Amino acid sequence: MSLVATLLLLATAGSALVLQNALMLEARSVSGSIWVALWLNSAVGLVVLTVTALTADGPQAFARLASGRWWVFLVPGLLGTLFVYASLTGYARVGAVLTISALVSAQVAAGVGFDALKGMPVSFGQIAGLVLLVTGVALIVGTKP
Repeated sequence: MSLVATLLLLATAGSALVLQNALMLEARSVSGSIWVALWLNSAVGLVVLTVTALTADGPQAFARLASGRWWVFLVPGLLGTLFVYASLTGYARVGAVLTISALVSAQVAAGVGFDALKGMPVSFGQIAGLVLLVTGVALIVGTKP
């Protein structure tokens, strides 16, 4: 996949996150439960991903998981659930702008740390971008009506 196609995919996913959370707020409102909204999100994703994985890779891909470390497969699902829970809670309590800004800043900070731990060079531009993102969050918090 080219760089442009990858960036378009990321931009689409980032925009879709706003819509996803807005719709999940509706599910939360109708059900009266954040947990049901989270379950709905996960259940739909599980069905779509199961069908896609079985179609693309077959059942042998699932069977190969038995040879791995179980916690490596469990932790990402827990972290994903935390992300969706935090997003939905943020939307409900502080709105979309602050929620997305805080999430993106935290993701970039963690990404810089992850790259550094892997021995990848971290540039001045990356650090400056992170500082600007955090400054943006501070501005959003300071100007929240």
